[in-house]
Amino acid sequence: MSGWLLGTAAAGGSGAIPIGPLQLVGAASLILVNVGLSALLQLGLARGLVTASLRMVVQLLLTGTALGWVFRQDSPGVILLLALLMGSVAGHSAVSRTRQRFPGIHLSSMVSVLTSAALVTGVAVGGILRPAPWYDPQYLIPLLGMVLGNTLNGISLGLDTLMGGLQEGRHRIEQALAVGAGRWEASASVVREAVRVAMVPTINAMTVMGVVSLPGMMTGQILEGALPAAAVRYQIVIMFMIAAATALGVVAVVVLGFLQLSHADGRLRLERLQPADRPGRRATTG
Repeated sequence: MSGWLLGTAAAGGSGAIPIGPLQLVGAASLILVNVGLSALLQLGLARGLVTASLRMVVQLLLTGTALGWVFRQDSPGVILLLALLMGSVAGHSAVSRTRQRFPGIHLSSMVSVLTSAALVTGVAVGGILRPAPWYDPQYLIPLLGMVLGNTLNGISLGLDTLMGGLQEGRHRIEQALAVGAGRWEASASVVREAVRVAMVPTINAMTVMGVVSLPGMMTGQILEGALPAAAVRYQIVIMFMIAAATALGVVAVVVLGFLQLSHADGRLRLERLQPADRPGRRATTG
């Protein structure tokens, strides 16, 4: 291995303070603040908070165990299969957050997520970081995970904005078509707005990073003993990866979605839209 992305190759200290079971219990008790406020304000979120907390703990503990096994693998086939699985789950999760659906939305989301994440992560691993071997899971998997997590948020926002914009602007689009506008010309403002809205959280995060917020990856490296300058360089690389992957993924999914929701002559196919089984949540940058 050429070193672990989140490790202490550039260590300037003795490493992070170990966190044991008692410390985890103490940290978990902080959720009582949320539960108490929910009860006081009658928000009805207490059960959801507890359930989400339990799921998070179980999922992260299982992930930690699984990653220990993954990092010991020396087979590119196993690593790439895991990467494909991660991308597929991300594509499905992006759709699960939208408020409406249309036939083909899952495929559009998965193609967009997988393509954008694979291209950007491939460039970063093969052309920037260049670990040896190139499929080193201690680099590839964490990088891919951070890219996927942020890209799926952008895709959710882009899809929601596209579907809502086409519905709200239906009459204006039909009027433009009636006077001779083409398919893309009539709906260009809706498509552009969907891409713009989806990119705003990433731009906002980049704007305040290092001044208002300290990213989790950089903080983790510093806690492990890495020199702040080294941790910052990794974070810069990752943020540019996230920005590029989000842009590519959002443009791809918005274009694919628009093609699914319009005829070749520009007429909209909004009858294909159906409410989600469960109301989706607006995505946020992670």
